[in-house]
Amino acid sequence: METHDSGLHGNEGDTADTDDTADTGTNNTRAASAHSTIDFTDLTAALRGRFVTERSIVSLYETDSSRAVFSGEALGVVLATSAEDVASALGWAHARNIPVSVRGAGTGLVGGATAYDGGLIVSLERMNRIVEIAPQDRLATVQPGVITADLDAAAHEHGLFFPPDPASVHTCTVGGNIATNAGGLRCVAHGVTSDWVAALTVVLADGRVLRTGARTRKNVVGYDLTRLFVGSEGTLGVIVEAVVRLESLPEGDPVTFWADFDGLAAAGSAVTDIVASPSRPEVLELLDAFTVRAIEEVFPSGMRIPAGALLVGQTVGPHAAAHAEAILTLCEANGATESAIAADDSLVEARRKSNPALSARGLKIACDVGVPVSRLAEMFAGVAEISEQHGIEVASVAHAGDGNLHCKVAAPDTPSGIAAADALIDDITRLALSLDGTITGEHGIGQVKQHELPWQLDEVAIDVQRAIKDALDPRGILTPGRGI
Repeated sequence: METHDSGLHGNEGDTADTDDTADTGTNNTRAASAHSTIDFTDLTAALRGRFVTERSIVSLYETDSSRAVFSGEALGVVLATSAEDVASALGWAHARNIPVSVRGAGTGLVGGATAYDGGLIVSLERMNRIVEIAPQDRLATVQPGVITADLDAAAHEHGLFFPPDPASVHTCTVGGNIATNAGGLRCVAHGVTSDWVAALTVVLADGRVLRTGARTRKNVVGYDLTRLFVGSEGTLGVIVEAVVRLESLPEGDPVTFWADFDGLAAAGSAVTDIVASPSRPEVLELLDAFTVRAIEEVFPSGMRIPAGALLVGQTVGPHAAAHAEAILTLCEANGATESAIAADDSLVEARRKSNPALSARGLKIACDVGVPVSRLAEMFAGVAEISEQHGIEVASVAHAGDGNLHCKVAAPDTPSGIAAADALIDDITRLALSLDGTITGEHGIGQVKQHELPWQLDEVAIDVQRAIKDALDPRGILTPGRGI
């Protein structure tokens, strides 16, 4: 996944919790000028220095990494350090019908974490503590702002690892992964984030605290509320703690392999055969030539620029080398021009830099559609046709092993240029749906994809989801107008 923080994120992993007299709170009694009539006395008293209204600070939390445009001024930002802080903030906002955005790292690509004019921002960046790792139960308890890579590193000390592995693993958070049900590079072998969440602590819109799930492997008590909140993009509640499952580290070192193809369609056919084979990889990523070239220009790593597409993957375990060789044989049978075992895992690390590299090249209009792996070759062929029809070049990167395709389009910073790119992305999305796919694999809906929602969900599905939203957030203060 490129980024996975729509609606719920933490920030830098080395941001330490601060005390109640933090410098950022010295202006808490001064409301933003545009909203000076609102009384913050109760909120200020409850948060004791963790509610900030100073514009120079608040403005840092008003946008995310998406192209969603924010205008206006938020009332202030709650720099939460505990579930109690979040409960106080939501209870205050609920009583006053004030919209709330939930934000931390702000790396989301669909506008799920941008602020509201006259709204309250709840930041989870300081809630970045690994509460416990329980090796015997293969569980970890974490706050939402924990950086995903930091949790993985901590698990490694116990011979374990955290399987969800977004491309932005060094900056995205566990809370963000849960809010968007992120997949990532290891999804082909280990599934998505929801497969690894055992229990949650959630603050509801009115400030009540809900605990879901259990630490046991089996649990069928009541409705599965844990999965209800996974992927909810901050619209049903704010996740303040999670119990996540860990897995044992595989034996030996991973084996990285690569294969060049003259075209994306041929690479897609190879992926279909690989996923259907007994030699299932841990990672299977596909990059078109445009993307590889962009990575090399922005983050030079010695990556080979293919004629059409580069397939990069990894196998793990005691038979990793044999599985990698078997996969390369399948690549060659599907027309790979060259293929080999790599000396190290630098190709996988270079793949993680594709999104910032493409963004640096001005490719900022994006989608993250998904299709069944068996339709991947058709999807790539269709994207090429759509690109040619529109006369606009498309960069494609895919978590190929699970059929999640990330397309980015360059757009002049003009209304007509952005509209043209949006039209192309819409056509790619409709193509994915025609191939039994989905409008989003992991980024979420946010506000950028709101217009696409009826393309996939019928009226009954939308009505049911809105009924759930109304039941849990009757005043509609939590991330309103986004997600469903």
